[in-house]
Amino acid sequence: MINIKEIIDSVTSGDRRAIARTITYIENDYPEADRIMGALFPYTGKAYRVGITGPPGAGKSTLTTRLTRFYRNEGKTVGIIAVDPTSPFTGGALLGDRVRMTDSVLDEGVYIRSMATRGSLGGLSRKTYEAADILDAAGIDMIFIETVGVGQSELDIAQTADTTVVVLVPESGDSIQAMKAGLMEIADFFVLNKADREGADQAVMSIQVILQLKAASNGWSPEIIQTVAQEGKGVDGVAELISRHREFGLKTGQLKIRRQNRLMERIKELVDLRLHVDLWSPERLEILERFAPDVIERVKTPYDAAVAIIEHYRRARVRAGSY
Repeated sequence: MINIKEIIDSVTSGDRRAIARTITYIENDYPEADRIMGALFPYTGKAYRVGITGPPGAGKSTLTTRLTRFYRNEGKTVGIIAVDPTSPFTGGALLGDRVRMTDSVLDEGVYIRSMATRGSLGGLSRKTYEAADILDAAGIDMIFIETVGVGQSELDIAQTADTTVVVLVPESGDSIQAMKAGLMEIADFFVLNKADREGADQAVMSIQVILQLKAASNGWSPEIIQTVAQEGKGVDGVAELISRHREFGLKTGQLKIRRQNRLMERIKELVDLRLHVDLWSPERLEILERFAPDVIERVKTPYDAAVAIIEHYRRARVRAGSY
């Protein structure tokens, strides 16, 4: 039996083991998960969330590690949620960024959690929002959310972060690929990492040309900063841009709007999940199985089946007095 009050007290006091256990409860859909998150919610809203995204091999983990060191030197606590591909055998995180962030893992002021995408197509685990909320409730100052780096399907990072940083490299036409992926639309600013390599200046020019074709929608114009994260070069400039974007958001009200939109999307996701669970009762699954042979023989259509299932659901809700 999970003691929810004990969990809340432990998490909000910053107990690392309690944080780890609570994220595990949420990831594994424990029956008490919703009550835990509901109880923690009033303690959230203080941490600043930074999304780090971009193609695989761009140096996202290295940049995150360097930024972590920067903020720790400023006395801030840091949480890192590293979203990795899912292991086909365990369902857990395949790469495990704890291995790649050895400089930070022993720091008591840093909490690192690797999370598996578990089939989510947005580059983020479905439970990333909740994990960030748990770290927020635990009093973490800065939360970095690093995506799996799958390229064209990680755009929901913009709905999770207060500032979204897109990391690119000079090679392989990454700037053009980013435009196709829609990353140009979500970036609050760009980091051209590994800028000591050939083609860095041309890559910056390519990004600038694309940005000139895109008008700033809220008064903020994305910038491009060059770094060599492996050597720590340019990392202070990245932190400065994060600070500037945060101040812009506070001054203009854009940060509040972004966070409100994030909560609206989260509510919609929760409603969709509950309706999905409620809809697919054994009775509706039987209707689906009953329609399947006729659909495969083209006697009935998938649309006929969908209408029948929805109508059955509506009648069931009327009988239950829900309408």
